[in-house]
Amino acid sequence: MKTTAVTSAITLLFSIGFLTFASAATPISPTVEPGSSPLERFFMQDYMLGDWGGLRSRLAEQGVAFEFFYVGSMPSNISGGIRAGSAYQHGFLAALDLDTEKLGLWKGGHFHLSGVSLEGQPFANTYVGDLNKTNLVDFPADTRLWQIYYEQKLLDNQLVLKAGLMSVDRDFILPQLYNSLASINFLNQTFFFPTMAFNLYDIPGFPPGSHSLPSTPYASLGALVRWQPSEKFYLQAAIYDGNPDPSSSGTRLALRAEEGALMFYEAGFRLNQGKEDRGLPGNYKIGGYYHTDEFYDIKSTALSLPIVPLDTPKTHDGNYGLYLLAEQMLWREKGWEDPAQQGIVGFFRVATAPEDRNLAEFGIDGGLVFKGLIPGRDYDTLGIAASYLKISDEVSRAQRQINRVFAGIVPPIVVADYEAVVEVNYKFQLAAWWTLQASLQYVMHPGGRASAAFETIPNAWTLGLQTTLRF
Repeated sequence: MKTTAVTSAITLLFSIGFLTFASAATPISPTVEPGSSPLERFFMQDYMLGDWGGLRSRLAEQGVAFEFFYVGSMPSNISGGIRAGSAYQHGFLAALDLDTEKLGLWKGGHFHLSGVSLEGQPFANTYVGDLNKTNLVDFPADTRLWQIYYEQKLLDNQLVLKAGLMSVDRDFILPQLYNSLASINFLNQTFFFPTMAFNLYDIPGFPPGSHSLPSTPYASLGALVRWQPSEKFYLQAAIYDGNPDPSSSGTRLALRAEEGALMFYEAGFRLNQGKEDRGLPGNYKIGGYYHTDEFYDIKSTALSLPIVPLDTPKTHDGNYGLYLLAEQMLWREKGWEDPAQQGIVGFFRVATAPEDRNLAEFGIDGGLVFKGLIPGRDYDTLGIAASYLKISDEVSRAQRQINRVFAGIVPPIVVADYEAVVEVNYKFQLAAWWTLQASLQYVMHPGGRASAAFETIPNAWTLGLQTTLRF
């Protein structure tokens, strides 16, 4: 869905736009003081268009909630990478949520429907060459259905069942304190959902398989069950179609035996997040995934490509990975009742996968988010984070063997090693419904050198500028 008038207004206001991808989550907004001026009330209301003359509130009381969200982004590669340049990317998100109990039906039911429209030219593949992708919504231009599912809570909310068209990153490896959908504080995609999980896509240059990852803005048919015996602990598992529809619209749904299935498992511990808790909140999650499709063996496949027919490619039954996520508020500036929750949040995440069938075998990232660092700017955030992604040793060994075999015949292949990124990000909360954000990133070894055949892509400096609006 194109929003030309909105796009023009954003461009006129800021001269450039920039991007973040958020959803129907409602951030905490400043309290409107009695006697505030109309202008103050305008900037402190949750949505730019307000309560729609009371319609939004009346519908919410009846169990109908909806969101409209616009993002505009201009990432720029200012040095290194493939070449210098910028791309303008923007998107529009619409979401609808229905509460069956408020609608006068049964208790504990929730229906969700959302769609997304993305516009703009590719950035990472054109200018940087990185695997992590320095811009959060760097996806092909498309207007598509995103998620549609039904969720049912049972046994006093201890058991949750969910089924429909779903994105795995809305339920697993999900940051809630440092980079949630309600408050995105980093623009590099790896801090939103770890790049390691994208091992489930085909390795560039290898024969295609029937597997990928249903992550935002893509989704696949699936079902989830979560058991939460207390506010502090939960166990959950889900199964998804092994190869989500990548085509435009996202509605070509099929369950084919050759695509296999993707399963995710996670256990989580929530610290100090109950109604009566006054300590510093934290989340600790451990989990893993398993895909049932066949995945090509890196060594034998690399040595069976057309230019080096030395072996017959082999496959492995299945692919898997393990991960750990920890996020913890380290310091609170004011009391627990502070609506802005000013303070410092630290996070750490690590993931691993077998080296014989994956492009990357190990990933680690971490950082700090400072909220309310500047006096009088209680809702602004400063984020500092770093990520390291190790390319599989099997990829490096195969490249070295090819270099030995063809020494003096063709130029040597650049041997893959790792990709790393450091990001410094500041977000201005200009209104409860409006953010303005700048991100400076330094990308080391873009592509891990795995995608640069006979030359090295230089380290890159990128600058991302972004705005978001909630209607």
